[in-house]
Amino acid sequence: MTDEHPGTPVEVPGPDAPWDRAVFHMARCGTTVAHARWADWLPPDFDAPRLRAHLGSHDWRRHGAMTNPAARARFVATRLLIRYAAAAVLRVTPDEVDLAYRPGGRPYLRGCDQVEVALTHSGDVAAVALSRCGRIGVDVEPLARQMSYEGLRRLLCTPAERDTIGALPEADRSPALLRLWTLKEAYTKAMGQGMRMGFTGFGFDQHSGDLVSQDGTPLSPGEWSFDAYEIQGSHLLSVARHTVGWETSPDTAAESMLDSGFLDEVTRALQAVIE
Repeated sequence: MTDEHPGTPVEVPGPDAPWDRAVFHMARCGTTVAHARWADWLPPDFDAPRLRAHLGSHDWRRHGAMTNPAARARFVATRLLIRYAAAAVLRVTPDEVDLAYRPGGRPYLRGCDQVEVALTHSGDVAAVALSRCGRIGVDVEPLARQMSYEGLRRLLCTPAERDTIGALPEADRSPALLRLWTLKEAYTKAMGQGMRMGFTGFGFDQHSGDLVSQDGTPLSPGEWSFDAYEIQGSHLLSVARHTVGWETSPDTAAESMLDSGFLDEVTRALQAVIE
């Protein structure tokens, strides 16, 4: 485990899988990313009281209102993935994680704002990321997705990126565009903007990979890191990490990260729901 590069996404194929590698990454570099086939996170019974405790009252109501079976299953699986991931790094049980949502729909851990949460899914793959160092964003797409250079260059690329990708052999353009697309998605999600933030207004330096403006001027030098990984043998997962943010103490135990008394309040509320 210690030979693995900190920050490398960790596969967690189900609720019973160990989280030691993910926790190690969080302690070592302040971020952790876990991925899975979300079908492996489906509960055996969608109406069980235990699932209600795992989801919390808000997500329980949301899942109950869904009429599309596939959307309902994916929602439940991905929320369980978030809760188990957060529970692992906070060293609490999944039932004690209070997952809430900002106006744009981005999840956060109520009472534990020092830890940022990001979620992405595509097809049958999902990934969750957590950071105690600042903003974080993730995006996943199938490796087989074909990206048209002619169709996307003016929507996705800065002038320098158009020149670089346009000079590639035809067969290499689609993978290069896919990597660029997912990296820009991850960054704009981390900024809380998503597709509202124009992709041609910023880019990545061809040599360093650092964030630059449309004309190549460095943006926030040294503050962000960007990585792309092939996962599950079928998908590309890109991660945007803000590397200068909050306190970087390696202690992410709930008693250190949560507001005073918050954990007791959550526990009492959950017990009332179960009863």
